[in-house]
Amino acid sequence: MTSRPEFADDLDFLPGLAAVALFAVMAVVFVTAAFESTTAGFPADPSITASLGYVLMDLNGTTLAEATPGFLAALIIVAVLLDAALDGAVFLANRDDESSQGGDR
Repeated sequence: MTSRPEFADDLDFLPGLAAVALFAVMAVVFVTAAFESTTAGFPADPSITASLGYVLMDLNGTTLAEATPGFLAALIIVAVLLDAALDGAVFLANRDDESSQGGDR
C-alpha cells in the first residue's frame, strides 16, 4: 500500500518570485517596444545564399558576389570550431570505449 505524498513545508519562494518579476519586466519591455518600419540588416534584392555560393566558388566580379556581406570569415571560423568540437567528441567517445573494456591494448 502506498502513502499519500506530503507537501514540503520549508520552501523558499524568493527564486520563484524573482523569475516571475523578471518575466513581467521582459514582457512589458517587449510589448511596449516600438519597432521602426524601415528594415535594417540585409538588403532585400540579392539572395544571401546565392551570393555566398558565388563568393565560395571565387566568381568575383558578379553582382551577387559584390553584394555579399563580409561574414565569410566568420562562417569559416565557425566551421573550424564545430569541426574541432566534433573531433573532440569522437576522441572522448573512443577513450571511454577503450577504458570500459577493462584491458590494455
